[in-house]
Amino acid sequence: MSDELLLGIDIGTASSKAVLARPDGEVVARATRAHELSLPRPGWAEHDPEAVWWTDVCALCRELLAHPPGTVRSVGVSGIGPCVAPCDEHDRPLRPAILYGIDTRATAEIEELERHLGRDAILARCGSALSTQAGGPKLAWLARHEPDVQAAMARWHMASSFVVARLTGEWALDHHSASQCDPLYDLDACAWAEDWADAVAPGAPLPPLAWPGEVVGTVHAAGAAATGIPIGTPVVAGTVDAWAEAHSIGVSAPGDLMLMYGSTMFIVAVVLARRDDPAIWTTRGVVPGSLTRAAGMATSGSITSWVRELAGDVPYAQLSAEAERTPPGASGLLVLPYFAGERTPIADPHARGVVAGLTLRHGRGHLYRAVLEGVAFGVRHNLEALGDTARRVVAVGGGSAGGLWTQIVSDVCGIVQELPRETIGASYGDALLAGQGAGLVDPDTAWAKPAATIEPVGDRAVLYDESYALYRELYPATRPIAHALAARQEAEA
Repeated sequence: MSDELLLGIDIGTASSKAVLARPDGEVVARATRAHELSLPRPGWAEHDPEAVWWTDVCALCRELLAHPPGTVRSVGVSGIGPCVAPCDEHDRPLRPAILYGIDTRATAEIEELERHLGRDAILARCGSALSTQAGGPKLAWLARHEPDVQAAMARWHMASSFVVARLTGEWALDHHSASQCDPLYDLDACAWAEDWADAVAPGAPLPPLAWPGEVVGTVHAAGAAATGIPIGTPVVAGTVDAWAEAHSIGVSAPGDLMLMYGSTMFIVAVVLARRDDPAIWTTRGVVPGSLTRAAGMATSGSITSWVRELAGDVPYAQLSAEAERTPPGASGLLVLPYFAGERTPIADPHARGVVAGLTLRHGRGHLYRAVLEGVAFGVRHNLEALGDTARRVVAVGGGSAGGLWTQIVSDVCGIVQELPRETIGASYGDALLAGQGAGLVDPDTAWAKPAATIEPVGDRAVLYDESYALYRELYPATRPIAHALAARQEAEA
């Protein structure tokens, strides 16, 4: 048995995870560390890179490497993104990191950039319309609202690049993450759109670019002392968590699609060619030169947590059992899952959640099923926006383990979903990228193997088609009210 080990680390919204795997994909150890998401104001979502990202990495590495069953030969890191964590020349954070699309503070900057550069021009050059997901407006917000921080910024990081820098001293960002920094990245050229940089964030530096599996440095003495990773260990560039997870399950060929059931629902589809749509994100993929189309909901699993808290923290298994006893359609309940605004396909940070059809006869089982169905309708809406390109759908993430939710999504969307045997997450993909970058794993390898499939139950299609039609009507019908209430919420913050 090989004593070579590959270390994968992932920084998530609510927790960080790490895994040690052998080059054949065998997992020999894993660890998890929970952390808090800071929501200091409505529309803001932040992490402290020092107290959350780096502290988690050091703790996870010390746990896994106290008695390693071999030698770590390569390291891969992924994380939430796109984020903006401004740092000084020593990679010390100057403020908390501004997180991905759940942080909606930069709406004014989006509008100004669209007016200055042109909405159509941005879409044509970058492959995606500007939204709260994009990294560029976050840098523009920083330049406008915190000019002292921006002036002191020598580097800015996403979660993955911050950890890589702390381990190696090198500053690099992967092409996929960069392609989510609209309007700063030219999708066809695979390069920074440097002529637009001053329009976005004057004076902001742009990091060197690498592909996710490319080795960008080796662990230096300080990184080794903090983590226990041997000095000189290669470290690959890494990428955004969803793309690392997609890579681990072999979602890498055109026609492959991943549904990630997490705090937010995320969808990654590998495609042959660009088909730009302002409702969907077109980005570079993990494999050099590849293209992906992606969609992301602002909330999904986080709403199930909200219901659970309202219900007195009853176990999820009990809520699922009650929801399973509830008939499809939740006895006339319908939920818009826009509890934190919405990303794709409506791109409306001021959207709000709606529960329609409530009566005194409805209980928590009805509400829980209606939430699961509402998220499934959101998935269907996004799949329609992505286009009919998927020939293989793989479901991953914590929400895919319970059974009911994945069945509802298959029923609502009329799709077959594969469930892989290993559902470790992005850290598993990071370890795979680390092995491929170090030449220890073949470039075409996919570690995760399918364990089961979820097929739609045919007699539910008509009911769900009718409910989905109502779902599509509910948002435009309630949008003016939701926007007025959102404005009141922001004024009271």
